[in-house]
Amino acid sequence: MKINNSELVISAVSQKQYPQMEVPEFVLLGRSNVGKSTFINTLINRRNLARTSSKPGKTQTMNFYKVSGPKDFLFVDMPGYGYAKVSKKERAKWGEMIEEYLLNREKINEVFLLVDSRVGPTEDDKLMFDWLKYYGIDPIIIATKFDKLKKSKVDKSINTIKDKLELEESDILIPFSSETKNGFNEVWKIIDEHL
Repeated sequence: MKINNSELVISAVSQKQYPQMEVPEFVLLGRSNVGKSTFINTLINRRNLARTSSKPGKTQTMNFYKVSGPKDFLFVDMPGYGYAKVSKKERAKWGEMIEEYLLNREKINEVFLLVDSRVGPTEDDKLMFDWLKYYGIDPIIIATKFDKLKKSKVDKSINTIKDKLELEESDILIPFSSETKNGFNEVWKIIDEHL
């Protein structure tokens, strides 16, 4: 897809701040430091539209990025979960923010759940996956940082993700790398199908 422009529309913390735009929304979920910002930047071929940080817990708001092309849409980058150095109260607030958005927003077209391929799904990833499934949301699983795996560990990593999340045949898992662009076309194909 040819992208003409991309920009941060708003960083929201509640429903009343959601942008009122009649465009599809693609949601990114994942634990802190899993590579959500890098995923966005890779897909739209911009170095730092979404700010990346080596410090986990940096994204503390819902960031709405508008991508303009033949058809416009929004990437919605959610706060990373599972970051221990943030207070329990703060983590609970993020959880409520994510829940409110996922259960009430009608413009959601697809949910991408990002999992670090080197670490495999954490307990938080499993909780998030099960929560989504409980509410009838089938997320696309993105195994990030795939280029960082040794060739001998590739199959093991994929099987670990499938086993720990208890994926079914119908669940989609895409190994993704911002370095090699592995998975790039598969993700765009899914986005294009919704547009």
